[in-house]
Amino acid sequence: MFLDFDLPEDLIAQHPVEPRDRSRLMVVDRGAGDIEHRTFADLPDLLDSRDVLVRNDTRVVPARLIGRRESTGGRWEGLFLRECPDGPGSWEILAQTRGRPRIGERVIVGQGLVLSLEARGEAGCWIVRPVADEPGPVEGSTAFALLERHGQTPLPPYIRGGRESAGDRGSYQTIYARRPGSAAAPTAGLHFTDELIARLAARGIAFVDVTLHVGPGTFRPITAERIEDHVMHAEWAELTASAVDVLNERRRQGGRIVAVGTTSARTLETAALGGSLAPFVGETRLFIRPGHVFHGLDALVTNFHLPRSSLLVLVAALAGEDLIRAAYEEAIRERYRFFSYGDAMLIV
Repeated sequence: MFLDFDLPEDLIAQHPVEPRDRSRLMVVDRGAGDIEHRTFADLPDLLDSRDVLVRNDTRVVPARLIGRRESTGGRWEGLFLRECPDGPGSWEILAQTRGRPRIGERVIVGQGLVLSLEARGEAGCWIVRPVADEPGPVEGSTAFALLERHGQTPLPPYIRGGRESAGDRGSYQTIYARRPGSAAAPTAGLHFTDELIARLAARGIAFVDVTLHVGPGTFRPITAERIEDHVMHAEWAELTASAVDVLNERRRQGGRIVAVGTTSARTLETAALGGSLAPFVGETRLFIRPGHVFHGLDALVTNFHLPRSSLLVLVAALAGEDLIRAAYEEAIRERYRFFSYGDAMLIV
């Protein structure tokens, strides 16, 4: 299985191309086995007017929390995962610190937000609760409002060590992001501009939005000796009935369903596990690997992914291991830019 490749460090993009649609686009034709080099702005010319683009409208929240332990002054860092469904006002976070924090201890993050450590979870997870120094509710205490004030953009570690810089809150966000909840961006969508979307619409190409809130598990490498033994992380996703109607109608007209990113692909394929697209809402743990029969999509826009990642396995399942290996070797020779802020691939 194609899992590993050697990548020169200077090909890991540290900033996005501006304007976004000027990034490079490798076109991989599964039927012919051909590879073509274009730019992302060429996308309207590469699609048919009957096609439909499926976008993930999730919004990245400033989920990275940096602060100090109140008791020791030691550095503390956390990543917001979600609000706890069974404990209103509590958050589930992934935390790092030296020493062994105790239940009941408090940490101070951002511009003075106080978090009380309520319970210890598994694999570095904690349940925390924002608290006020005086009795009463925390002002503006919705999770996303507090994160906007006190959190940072959760950049992956291969981008400047995860350190946010000016502009990242806009750059690490699709222009159509709508529903907050992700700890990482659906990066294939970062290449779209308002101008490009207008050109696609003028061609008659339709857009359908799905939601998948991307979790930190998307960066977890495959360590199992056999890929089928890899335990896939869960992510919340939704495909509405109205979206299914549009997708099915476009297919009846002879168009293709083109997933924008692996997150849209996982949502579509989860919704089509019964053999055809159906509405879906809930958590998905679908691990798309070679042998998977695709029912929910016909083509894919995607970035170049990390070695030993489930995302790399997904694109190999769609295009074939040999063709994807050749495409990645070609991308390195041609000095494409890799990972979240990097260039893109269209698999047709």
